[in-house]
Amino acid sequence: MRYVLFPGRHHLLTRFQADRLVALAARHGATIVWAVTSANHDNTRRNPVPYHRREAAIERFSAVTGLRSVVVPVFDAAPTPRFAEVTLKNITAATGIELTPHDTVVACSTPDVAAMYERLGFAIDPVEAGQEPAAERPWDVLLRLAAGDETWRELAHPATVDVFDRYRLVETVRTVVNDPVVGDEGGLTATRDYRAYVEAFADSAARKWAVAREHVQPGRVVDIGCGAGAVLELADREPALRESDLIGVEVARHLFDECVHRKAQGVFANPNVFFYRRNVLGGAVFPARSINTTLTFALTHEIWSYGDQEKSLRAFAQAIYEHTAPGGVWINSDVCGPDDRDRQVLLRLEHGDGANPGGPRHDLARLPSAQVAEYVAGLSTRARFDQFTVDFAFGVPHTAQGDTVRLALGDAMDYLTRKDYHASWLSETREQFCGLAYADWRRLLDDVGFELDPASRTSRNDWIVANRIAPVATLTDLDGTPLDWPVTHLLLVARRPLNS
Repeated sequence: MRYVLFPGRHHLLTRFQADRLVALAARHGATIVWAVTSANHDNTRRNPVPYHRREAAIERFSAVTGLRSVVVPVFDAAPTPRFAEVTLKNITAATGIELTPHDTVVACSTPDVAAMYERLGFAIDPVEAGQEPAAERPWDVLLRLAAGDETWRELAHPATVDVFDRYRLVETVRTVVNDPVVGDEGGLTATRDYRAYVEAFADSAARKWAVAREHVQPGRVVDIGCGAGAVLELADREPALRESDLIGVEVARHLFDECVHRKAQGVFANPNVFFYRRNVLGGAVFPARSINTTLTFALTHEIWSYGDQEKSLRAFAQAIYEHTAPGGVWINSDVCGPDDRDRQVLLRLEHGDGANPGGPRHDLARLPSAQVAEYVAGLSTRARFDQFTVDFAFGVPHTAQGDTVRLALGDAMDYLTRKDYHASWLSETREQFCGLAYADWRRLLDDVGFELDPASRTSRNDWIVANRIAPVATLTDLDGTPLDWPVTHLLLVARRPLNS
């Protein structure tokens, strides 16, 4: 045997792996080929450590143990039973080494992965799984680290401990693995169509920038939840900001990658444009009192929805206050709940504009997204409400009599402002637009320490009312008195006092 193929994510290396690999290499006089999977992912629960740090630890590990190693990055791919073949082809393309069952043993403790190589004829060394009892796997040791259990240092190889300490990866791993908001793959939700999301944000960037532009203070300007950087691209064109640092913060991996790509393509003229992949709820991103302007667009309702509602939103507002320089500003544009959102109202919904099945489905989460979109789009406005009550993550207490539903005003507006999002139904029904009214925002910002600028205001999207809501719904008080459609959006210009 000339090679030992060692596939895995390799976020953490253990002392056991060192002993096992040294024994294998000594027995066969072999080179260790490290196939580092998910090499293009980092800052996610499954992949908290970036590839270049993993590679550094492997190279140091090899130098300390005397192993001859070759390290190959393998990008993430959709689940496939041919992943072993894909990995082998990656190795050949990157190194010219063609591994075969005649000259290679595969070291792998994951049964499903080992079985793929076994089907190709490779001999398998089970590594940790070959011990009785099984040795602790690297991921188990990483979870010890994430939980604050310092015994991870005794199980991890000194090469990993050294790299983690030098590059401050311990806190990074703990923050990412314990993140209450972000999913395993680095997004807020697995059902979001990020291509459509990027297109929608690009289309609305000019409108958003027009709202914020007059309130922006030069200096360090941060766009949190920057998407693919469309608003920062407009800020980049402002002569008044040519000496400013323009900083984008994005938690979703797909969107952050697009920001980095666009910067590499020369989209931004200002050399001081930077992007960070961070979740602000995980802790401070910037030093205290260091930011002049913070921008957030269509973000705070997501923090409310995917976090712990007001607790998470308050923590977010506090983090922004802390990093804002005295006299600095937070500009927040988002959806808004109606005043008196708990008020009971009657909502009459059209039933003749689509299908009216006997009841809502409870299996949409198991269907392909295209099939979900087609089904929801085919429902009448009244039937779609019934489906909404099943899928909406926050519940919709109501009573119904025919086409008329009695419910809270906030719940009515959550449905009416979401009912036409067929293509992203399962994502949108996890978000609450009407969790806070304007008065709630005023109280929250005052508690944190911000002062609300007179430019702050609420508004109603009259196009949506005229084209999407009014044609298929009527809103009345419980006695049948017609009610005006309430506000749908807000602009908050919150300033940190100069003497704070």
